[in-house]
Amino acid sequence: MRLEILDARKPADDERWRALHREWDRREVFAHPAYLRLFAGPQDEPLAAYARTEHGFVLYPFLLRPVDAPHLGVPPGRYHDITSPYGYGGAYQEATDEREAKEFWESFDAFCARRRVVSEVTRLSLFDDERLSPPGPVEEKQLNVVCDLRTSDEEMWREFDHKVRKNVNKARRNGVTVEVDLAGARLDDFLRIYQSTMDRRAATSGYYFPRGFFTTIVRELPGQFAFFHALHEGRVVSTELVLLSARSLYSYLGGTDQDAFDLRPNDLLKFEICRWGRSQRRTRFVLGGGYAPDDGIFRYKRSFAPHGLVPFHLGIRVLDEPVYRRLCAAHREEGVRRDPAWPASPDFFPEYRSALPDVN
Repeated sequence: MRLEILDARKPADDERWRALHREWDRREVFAHPAYLRLFAGPQDEPLAAYARTEHGFVLYPFLLRPVDAPHLGVPPGRYHDITSPYGYGGAYQEATDEREAKEFWESFDAFCARRRVVSEVTRLSLFDDERLSPPGPVEEKQLNVVCDLRTSDEEMWREFDHKVRKNVNKARRNGVTVEVDLAGARLDDFLRIYQSTMDRRAATSGYYFPRGFFTTIVRELPGQFAFFHALHEGRVVSTELVLLSARSLYSYLGGTDQDAFDLRPNDLLKFEICRWGRSQRRTRFVLGGGYAPDDGIFRYKRSFAPHGLVPFHLGIRVLDEPVYRRLCAAHREEGVRRDPAWPASPDFFPEYRSALPDVN
């Protein structure tokens, strides 16, 4: 098996990666080189490991990050780790058997050894049949909600919680309509509502994406996104950016105008996204999970598909145990130096990237 490492920032690699993606019948948006670049910092490398198999292929998009923190006591660029961008990922596979999977991971581990990769954490695709089983531990985090779009309107309507059906009807009575925007024409409206929603939820800084993030999606991912806007009296009152793959829709980012809550626009928005997805021959709408297990956001999403609960997993492994232990020890030492009462975060992986207390 010949392993190729493609770099989304190199024009020739980017062109080959895009060609492979176009030929792939699933065209997963999270495996597109432009999507990887969205989350790559200046020193990160947006890469993909690609290998042909006898009847298919493996494509593993990932971010290679330098372990570059002064308190860890290592020279810049000596060590790296691997992660996946926001969303879902892992090694996607087509028609790959156990022998080929073993060969792929052996070849990939040889690459990791050359680049001195210490650890790897990957947000795995929800669907087992689409991904190559990772070689390390898999940790279940929380449930995600997936609407089955292969059902009829009537079946989907019955699947919704009663309160969803009630709210959809109320939104319609209130004159709320839904518009599909495939070009980002109402990006200003989206940003206005999205940012106010993040303010209201006291979201962390990682959720405040700059305007350029969204214009890049519009420019570089045509056909793999759609904005949906709920309008009342000509004004956008609820909005959602949905990412598109050949089989799936992914609820990505969005929000609702606080003054429009009583109109119940978001319930109608979700319903119309499902209907549009079915008309486009998609088979599922992935709503995702909450910030924490069984929080209010999760319960709201679950009300659209109470029987569509799918576990979300992280693929986690340490590739260089001695170095990993040394980095974690240095990280804990720095945390205690800043605050003697600082509790380490053993559940965060890799531990040496967990948040440190602020320096006063």
